[in-house]
Amino acid sequence: MGKKIFGTNYPVSICFIVVNEFCERFSYYGMKALLTLYFLTYLKWDKDLSTAVYHAFSGLCYFTPILGAFIADSWLGKYKTIIYLSIVYVIGHVVKSVGAIPTVGSTELHIALSMSGLILIALGTGGIKPCVAAFGGDQFDEEHTTERQKFFSIFYMSINAGSFLSTIITPILRGEHICFGGDCYALAFGVPAALMVVALVVFIAGSSLYKRTPPQGNVLWEVCNCIGFALKNRWNKSKHDPPKKHWLDWAEEKYSMRLIQEIKMVLRVLVLYIPLPMFWALFDQVVKRLIFLPLVSSQIIAVLQPFCVPSQEAGKIVPHKIEDVKANNVHIAYQIPQYILITAGEVMFSITGLEFSYSQAPANMKSVLQAGWLLTVAFGNVIVLIVAEGAGLEQWIEFLLFACLLLGVCIIFSVMAHFYTYVDPEEMEKLYLENSVREEDDSDFKKKNNEIELNKTGKSTKM
Repeated sequence: MGKKIFGTNYPVSICFIVVNEFCERFSYYGMKALLTLYFLTYLKWDKDLSTAVYHAFSGLCYFTPILGAFIADSWLGKYKTIIYLSIVYVIGHVVKSVGAIPTVGSTELHIALSMSGLILIALGTGGIKPCVAAFGGDQFDEEHTTERQKFFSIFYMSINAGSFLSTIITPILRGEHICFGGDCYALAFGVPAALMVVALVVFIAGSSLYKRTPPQGNVLWEVCNCIGFALKNRWNKSKHDPPKKHWLDWAEEKYSMRLIQEIKMVLRVLVLYIPLPMFWALFDQVVKRLIFLPLVSSQIIAVLQPFCVPSQEAGKIVPHKIEDVKANNVHIAYQIPQYILITAGEVMFSITGLEFSYSQAPANMKSVLQAGWLLTVAFGNVIVLIVAEGAGLEQWIEFLLFACLLLGVCIIFSVMAHFYTYVDPEEMEKLYLENSVREEDDSDFKKKNNEIELNKTGKSTKM
């Protein structure tokens, strides 16, 4: 596994990965903290357009992980994918910063540069998201499950530390340092760009220490072909053919048992993720906090897990009370409990999701399932666009609607999770070995049977 941190089973390589993630998240959230204000005051867009573009950008950042996962697992591998897309990320930041310089061209050019920069940033940040988390998990051997779980907690702490600090620092850079005769968006966007350069340099600096898993070929294409073949084969078979335990088993004629089992695993997890976007639709509308991260442990998670959903409901009911009365009659402290509960729920939800997505994914589809987890955030932003921006509801009605929707989703998810069987990674490998031996035995049997028939008839039977 390479060099380890003294006296532990933690590889030294994860230090570079954690620092890289801190800098990247500082870069992303530092830029994003000013984005809506930039649209309103610099590009002179109205509130509706600014909000719509903001959520569209946020959604795109969580749809592009599919592209990054495809490139990593099927072509370049996680390491090269992170480096190449980080370069795209840096270019996007630079273009975005140049677009914020008033003396560069007209308003139309500023808009063009800003949108081009945002698209490149979305490709970069989304593309590396599933790769960095999965790459960190790859640094651990399978027997070090506990250490890997703690790594994902540390990894998530670095995410929130970067986002927390950047949302404080970048607005100060815009307001305190006046340049070009007005607010200095160029500097406020330029510092996140510099942090992304640091993130790339730090990641490359750890190159000699990384444990790298080579790409497995065009995995996603093979998965799609296998699913298509299974559906087509099932459709073409007559009703008199013996039934299969699972619809994917109809692909056994052409594809290996291992691939079929891996696809089953991935699909089971993705189905489980269907209700989760509602959580992110709620959370995307509140501000993240840092203080809970050092307190999170498996014991705390086990105790507080049942309160995750009530925390979201509390987070939506309290603002209803605040909005329903005059501001000078309600102290701002009323909002403290909701933020505490929401943050506790988000920390448990995110760390568990990252580790679960890694542990339940086949070795050649780690990034793919991480991308599936991140897609829940993307669809959460789509929900916000539809409900918050499209429905035109009063805010307290919107809050109440989201709380009721999450309660319903929680019940559905609880039922789905009850029927999900957790797959132990070590048992998974044993199953693969057994299936491989069985497939080899079947192949040998068919080969010997074919030879016998050939000796008898002089003709080869069709295999």
